[in-house]
Amino acid sequence: MRTTPLRYERLTWPEVAEAAGEDRVALIPVATLEDHGPHLPIDADLRIVAEIAERAASRADALLLPAIPHGYSPHHLDFPGPLTIGWDTFTRYVRDVGISLAEHGFRRMLFLNGHGSNQNLVETAARLVMVERPETLAAAAFYLTSEKGLAEVERIRESERGGMAHACELETSIYLAIDPDAVAMDLAVDEMSYPAGDHAWIDWTDGPLKLMPWWSSFSTTGVQGRPTLATAGKGEALLEAAVAEVVAFLDELREKPLPERRTPS
Repeated sequence: MRTTPLRYERLTWPEVAEAAGEDRVALIPVATLEDHGPHLPIDADLRIVAEIAERAASRADALLLPAIPHGYSPHHLDFPGPLTIGWDTFTRYVRDVGISLAEHGFRRMLFLNGHGSNQNLVETAARLVMVERPETLAAAAFYLTSEKGLAEVERIRESERGGMAHACELETSIYLAIDPDAVAMDLAVDEMSYPAGDHAWIDWTDGPLKLMPWWSSFSTTGVQGRPTLATAGKGEALLEAAVAEVVAFLDELREKPLPERRTPS
């Protein structure tokens, strides 16, 4: 097992060709920069998903690509900090990364997303790669969303529904585990102001009725959840669960047969 991941950007071009020939899974973290309350840096989504990807790539011996740092977050722009990319530009960008990898011979790739509003777009980009390169497996996933991952979230959490939405108990705990000096817990405040109902709510898994107004229309701090319940111990457990989950994703992608487009008969 490697102790550090094989990093795409540190390879020479012959080494890239060698990695493609080894049928490695390419792991591409995707996130954004946006407000995360008064207590977390704006790189929270990026820092967390990049850390998960780095640890998972080491364990699974996958090829780790540099993280895509900017995503789709226009509804946060009333708060200073967010950099948002148009949904179509962002989707094409992620697709272009996948197509480039396919051009070099990579047939298995996972876009690991860490920002909620990116998810549908990242999934679309992965589908576009597979439509245009039928011999390629391109998958998209969000961390801690598998059955085991969600079970660990429920085991660890103390907050009620809505307490793990944004700059919350979960994200703050993981950041505390990664870089406690960057978290200002004395400034952490709880806010549960999203206009939730029987079918529309935001938490680590959202309600079935998807509704996302401008963030400033319901949040005064940028927070949605209970970051005051966060601890580094919770973060270590959540981080380990997320890494194990992504390793399982990578293993499954490695084991799957490559698709073959056929003419129906």
